[in-house]
Amino acid sequence: MAEDIKTKIKNNQTAPCDSRFPSQNQTRNCWQNLDFHRCEKAMAAKGGNVSVCEWYRLVYKSLCPISWVLVWDDSWTEGTFPEKI
Repeated sequence: MAEDIKTKIKNNQTAPCDSRFPSQNQTRNCWQNLDFHRCEKAMAAKGGNVSVCEWYRLVYKSLCPISWVLVWDDSWTEGTFPEKI
């Protein structure tokens, strides 16, 4: 499984198409695509390796505007993120 993730990371160009968000406006997709933080939280709780979440981080950062990513990452580390993950 780790090899599959490494291959995905190496071959990643941009976020893949998500059929739940068919329109060009990807704002909702960006907001709901916080799988990176969910994965990181779950792996940390299990005591697992959080590096398997790297692909989700790349998708999150390629899909969302960098200004949003910076604010959300800061609020996540401070514990003031407005969404329950």
